[in-house]
Amino acid sequence: MIRVIVIDDEALVRSGFELILGQDADIDVVATADGVTALAQIDRHHPDVVLLDIRMPHVDGLTILREVVTRANPPVVAMLTTFDADEYVLQALTLGAAGFLLKDTNPRQLVTLVKSLAAGGVVLSPTLTRSVIRGFSAAEAVSSAVEAVAKLSEREQTVLRHVAAGRSNREIAGLIRHSTGTVKDDMSAILAKLGVGTRVEAALIAQQAGLVDGPQT
Repeated sequence: MIRVIVIDDEALVRSGFELILGQDADIDVVATADGVTALAQIDRHHPDVVLLDIRMPHVDGLTILREVVTRANPPVVAMLTTFDADEYVLQALTLGAAGFLLKDTNPRQLVTLVKSLAAGGVVLSPTLTRSVIRGFSAAEAVSSAVEAVAKLSEREQTVLRHVAAGRSNREIAGLIRHSTGTVKDDMSAILAKLGVGTRVEAALIAQQAGLVDGPQT
């Protein structure tokens, strides 16, 4: 059972996500909260996945994310946003968010995205990825994503392609017929060679370099 908390300042958004996710037998929405009560609910329920509104009036999502990632065994956090060019998304990824998606994500995709997050995958909303890639490249001073990817071995590029598609280490291991430990080692090498700290950042470089056909959800 995947334990999920939805954090948003709008009650309608919280109830909508809870209704959609609660229909799946593998997902349990253990709580919903606004920004003020978010950390207390997270500490109380110990969720696997947190869907966190990036913009809230009293306590914003970035403030909450900074606190959550310091917890022992922190949950996976994906940021929610209404805007298709949100300047705060890059900050969230740098702080450790596992991805981002728009609040109007197709309900049929939402369950799949949450399961992907719980399995260690990344979530990149297509309409946001292009602008985030541009900001990410400037912030990290990556002169060329193509040059960065060229540092990787053929197998590492294959692993990175699967990461950009939102697959977990276990899923990748099955596809390339290697152990999960080998994939973990490959991921460590990929992050080091690309000069980034998270799977999401690596996935953004992969997309910019053209390793995937288009932004993944």
